[in-house]
Amino acid sequence: MEIAQDTVARLADGWRLDDVRLVGRGLEFTVYRARDVEGRAVVLRLAPRRFDSNANDPDVDTRALLVQEYEITRHLAGLGLPVAEPLHLHLADRPDVPDVLVARYVDDDGSPLDNGDLGRLLARLHGLPAPRLAPVATEARGCAEVIQARLERRWREVGRLVPDWPAPPDRAVLAGHLAGLTGRGLVHLDVRSANLRRRRGRVQALLDWSNALVADPVVEFARLTEYARYAENELDVEALRAGYATVREAPPQDATAMLACRLDTAVMLALVFLSEAPDPERGPPAAAHARELAERLTGRPGGPA
Repeated sequence: MEIAQDTVARLADGWRLDDVRLVGRGLEFTVYRARDVEGRAVVLRLAPRRFDSNANDPDVDTRALLVQEYEITRHLAGLGLPVAEPLHLHLADRPDVPDVLVARYVDDDGSPLDNGDLGRLLARLHGLPAPRLAPVATEARGCAEVIQARLERRWREVGRLVPDWPAPPDRAVLAGHLAGLTGRGLVHLDVRSANLRRRRGRVQALLDWSNALVADPVVEFARLTEYARYAENELDVEALRAGYATVREAPPQDATAMLACRLDTAVMLALVFLSEAPDPERGPPAAAHARELAERLTGRPGGPA
């Protein structure tokens, strides 16, 4: 389902916006750039559907995600962290009108990412007080419970798509690896080039907080490690860790929970490439990599499901 152009035009007229241009379309949101009555460049983040579903997340409330984006970015902007500052959140009262978040547009010069600078930014983020909200992804549970539950559910979804998929990692073993995680500060969990606006390599805004959790930095670094396997994400984990360490101590690479959290990301990416954005070149290797991480986690080859 796409947003009708006449709907976008009506919204633009009502808010006195001009030069409205489509700049991005994802699973849940469509993004437009426009100029407001004061001449400022702004972005409109629109939800074509109130509720959505995909292989990784079967029950997506897009309104809840927009509210979360507004609250988190307002909180972080007030603390001086570079984000797309929110200007207005419009929650529609009719089903034919989409919910919309309007934020300041942050320009990007296309320069290569400075991973040391990104590391320093993430260290700042992890040291800030978290906003007073329960992130959508928590589903009112603790960090370790969230990761275990979604990993087990997503593992089963991969099994629907991959022949001879093994049984999931033993629940007690997985819980043991995750037991040391604590909810300390905000983690972004979708840090990659597409969500970073930069100038001369330095990050000007960290975008898209849909995946955020209040969690241990180990969870962030595990995801960065898996994202770094794909060149388009422009991530150099060693350079990133070095930058991070100039601000605060980075979590150890051999932290007990690191492997389990990497598996959480690997299974998610396998579903992306097998189902959400099917890629025959990446899907099977991504599933094989997730299987290999699970075998390392349990210390034994996986048997058939």
